[in-house]
Amino acid sequence: MPAISEVFSAQVPRYTSYPTAPHFNSSVDGAVYREWLARLNPAKPLSLYLHIPFCDTLCWFCGCHTSVVNNYGPVHDYCGVLEREIALISEALPGRFSVSHIHWGGGSPTLMTADDIKHLSRTIRSHFDIGPGAEFAIEADPRGLSSSIVDALAEAGLTRASIGVQDCNPDVQRAINRVQSDEETIAAVELFRAAGIASINLDLLYGLPRQTLEGWQKTLDFACRLNPDRLAVFGYAHVPKFKKHQNLISAQELPDIETRFRMAEMAREHLSAQGYVTIGLDHYARPDDSLAQALRCGTLARNFQGYTADQAATLIGLGASSIGSLPDGYVQNIAAVPTYRAFVASGQLPVARGFALSDADRMRRDVIQQIMCTMHTDLDEAAARYHQSSAIFADALRRLEPLRQDGLVTVRDGKIAVAEDWSCAARLAAAAFDEYLPRGAALHSVSV
Repeated sequence: MPAISEVFSAQVPRYTSYPTAPHFNSSVDGAVYREWLARLNPAKPLSLYLHIPFCDTLCWFCGCHTSVVNNYGPVHDYCGVLEREIALISEALPGRFSVSHIHWGGGSPTLMTADDIKHLSRTIRSHFDIGPGAEFAIEADPRGLSSSIVDALAEAGLTRASIGVQDCNPDVQRAINRVQSDEETIAAVELFRAAGIASINLDLLYGLPRQTLEGWQKTLDFACRLNPDRLAVFGYAHVPKFKKHQNLISAQELPDIETRFRMAEMAREHLSAQGYVTIGLDHYARPDDSLAQALRCGTLARNFQGYTADQAATLIGLGASSIGSLPDGYVQNIAAVPTYRAFVASGQLPVARGFALSDADRMRRDVIQQIMCTMHTDLDEAAARYHQSSAIFADALRRLEPLRQDGLVTVRDGKIAVAEDWSCAARLAAAAFDEYLPRGAALHSVSV
């Protein structure tokens, strides 16, 4: 086995889609999107993702499309534009659709006022039928969270809150410009639970400046004391050429690759010992959680929000920079809020780019998703599904060979499996099947 730093220094995508977003192009525009929407089957439920691209402070580690606002006016105005886009999508669809999953992300969706939360929720329900058992999740910032906001979300039907924690060490928090006390996090969890929103997800982040193994252990201990249903434990992606504000983080203070690897393994071992089921690469869930159930049933999926139990074939992205996934391909909205607003005001679907899928793309997407979700795949089965010979994966198998020689994956009779103790190698294994990666110049994070 070569050095950890040698293996995991490779920069590869997180594969929340395939092909990944850097390969989207402008040939998919609003007119193409409208055609794709018109072909959807109203008998099949869809999912909605709403992007709220505003925060009241800038976290230096953030890789999201967001901007800092000093007053609430732009957020309120944006909510109105978002409601107009919802209406435009509804008008483009060939009927009234039911919704199985709703996710509000950002940015900081909990920055919205109670009135705007209620109005936005009513707008969604006026255009779509929210199916029985539908999940409604939101990304929540504990800092400044009030009972009126939580009560409005509960009234809107929220079922799951994903609370950003990152790290509990005040020194680390100062180094990423996100100072958040344990008391604020505890209060947020208690507010949601008191409002009847029992499903709690905590988001943790390793690989941050000034993090140590000892401090990371304390963060894991704190998170477990809150007894969340799920935890997402991500590795920080330091890409300052892409996200300029990350230059505010000193690269000299970042843990090296071997320490990142040990942090990821520490999380896996600690959370497993606490009874959590490992979900794919970086999620953990209680055995009775829907993610764990989906893993057992073979229905676990992966989308732009990470791992999901949602089975809808269509995800409609709403808001500036949001990405949607349809049977025909992917679409991404315009990222700049003023331009996004102008398109919506003129009655146009605000699409900036996308990707039309071929059957070859779908086949490789199936393989990559299986690796990312279950740590194994059957190439013969995947090829047969698209009337191909598994010989089509010959180049991918050659790219996998170094991982096989290092013992990170097994290759036997067309079946690929990531070794049980090396789930952190899933991105590397998936990348072997990515036909677009060698052609691109996109910036990605290290693989652990």
